[in-house]
Amino acid sequence: MRSANPALNNNTFRNTRRVSGETAMTIDGTVNKTALSLLLVMTSAIYTWNNSELGLALFWPVTIFTFVLLMITIFNKKSAPYTVPLYCLAEGLILGGISAYANALYPGIANQAIALTFGILAALLFLYKSKLIAATENFRLGVFSATFGILIVYVLNLVLSFFGISFMGSLFGNGLTGILFSVFVVGIASMNLVLDFDFIESGAEQGAPKYMEWYAAFGLMITLIWLYIEILNLLMKIRSKK
Repeated sequence: MRSANPALNNNTFRNTRRVSGETAMTIDGTVNKTALSLLLVMTSAIYTWNNSELGLALFWPVTIFTFVLLMITIFNKKSAPYTVPLYCLAEGLILGGISAYANALYPGIANQAIALTFGILAALLFLYKSKLIAATENFRLGVFSATFGILIVYVLNLVLSFFGISFMGSLFGNGLTGILFSVFVVGIASMNLVLDFDFIESGAEQGAPKYMEWYAAFGLMITLIWLYIEILNLLMKIRSKK
């Protein structure tokens, strides 16, 4: 199986067999771990929301810290029960600062982004459980290719910006092209949720070890955080046109 999510991909459940007597991963357990992860993100986000200057000051140090935690978790899945809560707390600090900044520019925009993120999550979960949308091989390939293409554009833009070069600036502006690009990215981020649901279900069916519940929740949080940031960016582009 193929996924663009760095945490949930076709190698996720390899070499994660349970030892004798170890409890198996379940979907309900993963849901509980995901709910706890969301609570941790929201708790730390509220802190930097109320201390926005501190949130912006901590942005780069905490970003580096979250990247280190992400790498540790991906390459040492057994550490997930310990690293994932820390990762969620750290991501919350970043999101709280970013959201407070955006909300200061465009009042109410953060609540709109949160509502849309959870609305998309609920809608796609319903469609997936109802078998109205399925993670077929062609679906996986399409989402993976599109996500990888978006990643290349973002990395190129970041690298070239250090040299003062504007790479496809219209994609990141608030013009029609920029708004359509953001709509496309939000759509692809949303489709990644379907792949995450599929991998979580596969892990439970394969009887993965209990610690993989935290790891699966971690993968889902990566997609949700990406989706929220992209929705916030899209709404900021739209609001800036008024």
